[in-house]
Amino acid sequence: MTTKFTFHHLIDLYNTYSTRYQHETYKHVSSILQEAKHLHKEYFFRSDAVQTKMAKGETVDHEQSWRAFKGKNLEKLIEHLIKEECQKLGVTVINGNRLERSKHLTSELQQVKDNLTITYQNGDKHLPDVDLVAYDPQTFRVLCVLSSKVTLRERVSQTAYWKMKFLQSPQTSHINVFFVTLDEDGTLTHRFPVKKGRTIVENELDGTYVLTTSPVETSETIHLFPSLMRDISHLKNENNTIHAPVLV
Repeated sequence: MTTKFTFHHLIDLYNTYSTRYQHETYKHVSSILQEAKHLHKEYFFRSDAVQTKMAKGETVDHEQSWRAFKGKNLEKLIEHLIKEECQKLGVTVINGNRLERSKHLTSELQQVKDNLTITYQNGDKHLPDVDLVAYDPQTFRVLCVLSSKVTLRERVSQTAYWKMKFLQSPQTSHINVFFVTLDEDGTLTHRFPVKKGRTIVENELDGTYVLTTSPVETSETIHLFPSLMRDISHLKNENNTIHAPVLV
């Protein structure tokens, strides 16, 4: 019997919500995470490690443990929600950490990593800090990268920085930068009066996709989550056109 609340538990919870909300389940991810927090807390205090610390009079911090779980598994949930649909389009989605941390990449993933790497003026080479990478497995061309956060303030400026760096090189200038958020602080709710976070995503990113039950005033770059697959499909079609064989 497991003593931890895992990603598989989170998926089970999401699937339970799906029986009620079906194709609009994505709007309820915040509620799903709130319920997951209570279950995570139960598992947390039942674990042997925490029980031992408490017996010794040591301080235990569930909030810290939950924040780490929530951040890590939100991006895994987004990957879970889009991976199968991307495969149907002929697009492969991988976690960005896989490129960053794996010491022995396949030749395919090494090519993807090379195509994503940013070279600075002094010759230093670094991968951008992104959660997910979507690429064409036939050409290894990166179509887009995604960052996912509960609110915009957590990482939107950093995401905009990587978009700027992509634009500075012919090798990466075509890569779209997307942001996926629950927008729990309501930064994207209204177009006017505009908040700083909304201004950044409207002007610096290629698309922002929101999972929320709250009304959102959408725009050319701010959409509800289902539009993400539409936009990835467009990128794949554009890529097919650019790299189509020339008939002579």
